[in-house]
Amino acid sequence: MFKKIDHIGIAVSNLEQAVKTFELLGFQVAGTEEVPEQKVKVAFFPVGESNLELLMPTEEKSAVARFLMNHGEGIHHIAFLVENLEGMLAALKEKGFNLIDEKPRPGAHGKKIAFIHPKSTNSVLIELCEVVDDGE
Repeated sequence: MFKKIDHIGIAVSNLEQAVKTFELLGFQVAGTEEVPEQKVKVAFFPVGESNLELLMPTEEKSAVARFLMNHGEGIHHIAFLVENLEGMLAALKEKGFNLIDEKPRPGAHGKKIAFIHPKSTNSVLIELCEVVDDGE
């Protein structure tokens, strides 16, 4: 079901400053992008087969902005790469998991993503993501 840990999302209030901090630690940023559907700007740092994802809200009413207001900066979610996102969501729903997304939505790097509510996962926000086949 789960192929690997795709990334660990870290909520930050100032992306530029956070990127500098992680670069000082020795990480190299692979790029930044804005994800309008999620109302965030992100920066990715490769770590082995996974990534660290820094997330900064672009709107005050976004989920990441609410997280920062309630919890401050820190780990926001853990993301797992899966092969059949829609099938996994259906199976999780059947098992009684509380899903934030019952259908995939666009995420960073052109992936399809969906979240499992932390109420169902011991207070851990879990993102599931699937690489979209672009036909190449």
